[in-house]
Amino acid sequence: MTTSPIAEKKLSKPEWIRVKAPVSKEYQETKDLMRRLKLNTVCEEAACPNIGECWAKKHATVMILGSVCTRACRFCNVETGMPDKLDPHEPEHVAEAVQAMGLNHVVITSVDRDDLDDGGAQHFSRVIKAIRATSPKTTIEVLTPDFLRKEGAIEVVVEAKPDVYNHNLETVARLYPSVRPGARYFHSLSLLKKVKELDPSIFTKSGVMVGLGETKSEIFQLMDDLRSAEVDFMTIGQYLQPTQKHHEVMRFVPPEEFAEYASMARGKGFLLVSSSPLTRSSYHAGADFQRLQEARQKALAQSL
Repeated sequence: MTTSPIAEKKLSKPEWIRVKAPVSKEYQETKDLMRRLKLNTVCEEAACPNIGECWAKKHATVMILGSVCTRACRFCNVETGMPDKLDPHEPEHVAEAVQAMGLNHVVITSVDRDDLDDGGAQHFSRVIKAIRATSPKTTIEVLTPDFLRKEGAIEVVVEAKPDVYNHNLETVARLYPSVRPGARYFHSLSLLKKVKELDPSIFTKSGVMVGLGETKSEIFQLMDDLRSAEVDFMTIGQYLQPTQKHHEVMRFVPPEEFAEYASMARGKGFLLVSSSPLTRSSYHAGADFQRLQEARQKALAQSL
């Protein structure tokens, strides 16, 4: 049997996206803390290539609402099936982890919970409030699902006042049926726009993966769509296929193309852009938040 060009790509990652296996003492300490508090992390569940670097720095993206997702996106490695029961102590456990790690910035994400009346919005709110109570100086970034058809869910999360509200488009509109079945491109855009309408002081953020079969022109259109929704920060990273059952990698995008995307996005007015093969939604999130604040202050000064 002959091997297809796509299969060959699966077997041979380019040098620019190869990372070392995690071995540091700090990595193990972070892992032990998450196990002790019975917390899930998207770092592990999504098989993030940056887990060694981030956990060595005691940076982790906590995944709430259980470890089982009610959807089956073809890019995602999180388990799909019958969701877990909500842990009523999870907000306090997350707050304890944030305090124990001494985090200046924390990212909270979740699985999709279409089985819940509010999609888990109240749980997000309780987690934010628990962190504020024990670590008032820690800035909080949420990466939420789309809460599709859950009336009032976005308002609940915004009312809890996270510092950054992230919701990823993940891919271009044309590929939604094959990559994000169950989600709606324009619903995600309207979610991001609504966050800004509800509270303009909250930074908004969205990310996409490339290498799924999109074209450059489609990425440029997506940038325009995000700017129409007043999104402040865009991330662009290389899609990596978690298993043979997931969507194939159509191509590995070279670093110079990521640089081109970054330049184009800055020209379209984003306050901040992170674009590289290893960029992920929460990669360097703390440092990026500081850069976001500086960029906003600079923009305000220039408008005076």
